[in-house]
Amino acid sequence: MKRRISLVVVLVSLIFMTTGCVKYGKVNKKVIKKESTGQNLVTNVLCKPKDKEMLKLYDKYNKKSKKQVNLEKLPSCNKMSLNNGKYEGIWTNVFVKTLAILIIKIGNLVKNYGLGLVLATLLIRLLAYPLTKKAAMQSENMKKAEPELKKLESKYKNKNDREEMMKKSQEMMFIYKKYDINPMSTCLFSLFQIPLFFAFYEAIMRIPVIFEENFLGFDLGLSPLNAVSRGDYKYLIFILIISLSTYFSFKLNSGASLSDDQKKQMKTMSNVMVVMMTFMAFSISTGIAFYWTTTSVFTIIQNLLVKRGKKNA
Repeated sequence: MKRRISLVVVLVSLIFMTTGCVKYGKVNKKVIKKESTGQNLVTNVLCKPKDKEMLKLYDKYNKKSKKQVNLEKLPSCNKMSLNNGKYEGIWTNVFVKTLAILIIKIGNLVKNYGLGLVLATLLIRLLAYPLTKKAAMQSENMKKAEPELKKLESKYKNKNDREEMMKKSQEMMFIYKKYDINPMSTCLFSLFQIPLFFAFYEAIMRIPVIFEENFLGFDLGLSPLNAVSRGDYKYLIFILIISLSTYFSFKLNSGASLSDDQKKQMKTMSNVMVVMMTFMAFSISTGIAFYWTTTSVFTIIQNLLVKRGKKNA
């Protein structure tokens, strides 16, 4: 049952992710970048950029590429609406554009698109809180049930006939019921979480005005790598935050109903993910880093509150 649900999660996520994506402008198979920040030229932007250096890059791309980007047909970012532009499918028009407009509207309200991005992220996370909290509680329940699940695995270790497997399934369902565990909840959380991340990522990347802003003294279009190369080391704080948040996210969700071998595999995977995310953090824009930081810190705080609530219960 779990495998079928996981397969559905993967298939639905793939459908969402393959119906829309960020497209980068290339000349001679090389992505055009803004030299001052390292930001890639996005050809399917949802609104018109204002940055002069970026506008010159679009002119360069239009002159050297057969695929033209007609910026004149795009609305200014502060006037975006769902009616702007052509229909690009359910993924873009329902999810990506809606999130993009939400970020823009909140940014217009607070007079800063960086703050608008953070507040939009928090708003969506708060709206999804009942679902994400339930998934976190399921994880804690699984940890409580872990000793009994291990005994069950040991009891039926060398029993593979159909009758014994049915008995094992019945006993496992009894344990799940005892600790109020519903495997479907975690799968529903994954079904929601993965598309949301990609929708936010695409929405941010396709709104050029975000990368033209400064927030809390940080240039949102600048990557930590470019910042460090010119002697601005304060951007390294995002490398540290992303690395630590990735590490603690795995640590808080590890250990539930896993064998010793699985725990070792989980530890190896978490270490690999921390290293990968650390390297990736050097090249992503600060705007994306603010989104990642906001959602990661929110999730960690939520899990800590759930963990504390379970201990006091």
